[in-house]
Amino acid sequence: MIGTWFEIALWKRILCALILGVIVGAIWGPGAESIKWIGDLFVRLIRMVVVPLVFVTLVSGVVSMGDPSKLGSLGVKTLAIYMGTTLAAILIGLFLAAVLQPGVGVDLSNAVPGTVQEAIPLSERLMSIVPPNPIAALAEGNILAIIFFALLLGVSLLTIGDKGKPLAELMEAGSEAMLRITHWVMEVAPFGVFALIAWVSGTQGVAALLDVVTLAIAVVLGCVVHVIVVHGVLIIKLSLRLSPVMFFRGARDAMLVAFSTSSSSATLPVTMSVAEENLGIKPVVASTVLPLGATINMDGTALYVGIVSVFAAQAFGIELALADYAIIAGSTTLVSIGTAAVPGASLFLMAAVMGAIGISPEQIAVVVGFILPFDRPLDMLRTVVNISGDLSVSTAVANWEDEFDREIFERPLKF
Repeated sequence: MIGTWFEIALWKRILCALILGVIVGAIWGPGAESIKWIGDLFVRLIRMVVVPLVFVTLVSGVVSMGDPSKLGSLGVKTLAIYMGTTLAAILIGLFLAAVLQPGVGVDLSNAVPGTVQEAIPLSERLMSIVPPNPIAALAEGNILAIIFFALLLGVSLLTIGDKGKPLAELMEAGSEAMLRITHWVMEVAPFGVFALIAWVSGTQGVAALLDVVTLAIAVVLGCVVHVIVVHGVLIIKLSLRLSPVMFFRGARDAMLVAFSTSSSSATLPVTMSVAEENLGIKPVVASTVLPLGATINMDGTALYVGIVSVFAAQAFGIELALADYAIIAGSTTLVSIGTAAVPGASLFLMAAVMGAIGISPEQIAVVVGFILPFDRPLDMLRTVVNISGDLSVSTAVANWEDEFDREIFERPLKF
């Protein structure tokens, strides 16, 4: 029986657990919260892997480049395409909000104001990249600071030549060990996913979306369009001449885990694993582009914040000119860079964007209180968008930098 379980493809086990979790949660109701600890344990396991995995794989990846100058072209291309896809997500969200008008006729008088935390200023976010104490950055899980220090260490190992070979080999072995641990942790995924989805379904449920049907439709439609059109068609098919079906097939494990955890950071070990083993992205790119994407690439969040900002303006009767839409697009692009890669983080970023178009702090608090009850189901979908974007950008950068294995990408996977 145990042998049969492991013979089933992991994505099938996760998908069945997800469906079963929805059913059990709907039947069990709030009582499903009693098994949430199983999901929390799974999330803790994959979070345990994140910091050491990012650090050792990034150092090992830089050393494998053989040429520090290659980091420059890789970094510029990565940042450019991340910003481009984020802007595309915002434009899709604004277009759908303008067409569907989810805020027209919505009564916010009964909403309980929520607590709004201001977004991290961009200057402060940039300053935090340089860690005053690298060991503390590792302990706190500050991914941007870890990336910065790992890049410095990797480049230094390249410049000192043979003297750095023992440490470089240690990092390479550490990378292999952390990927093996990630595989072990992923075997727990079906149980963790089941518990998390049962909890969400039992305590919040999809029924909460019925209170704001048009807004939910706009977000869901925007996420689907962005993933399929921008990442599947424009990047994978037209730019790279690859099969979108093969891409999404290779990314499915990471997308399912992203849906259940609602956290790009928690999904990062799985994302890196599928990037190398299913999509043919070599470690030098996977270890650099993906951790950066988990921190700054928030397509789903940007799309959502844009839609909710227009929703709020419509609900309060604020007329938006073309210049206001431009302000939303620009501010959301910048604010999304400061988004924490954790569940519900987008709720804390709306103040900056909505404030830019004249919505008062009191009105922002009312909007946050209104959408909070149904935010979790939509947050799960937004995280799938973020992870899809991370993997498509990594695939593109790997192609452009000749760090892509087409045979692995097109290799038949266990169905």
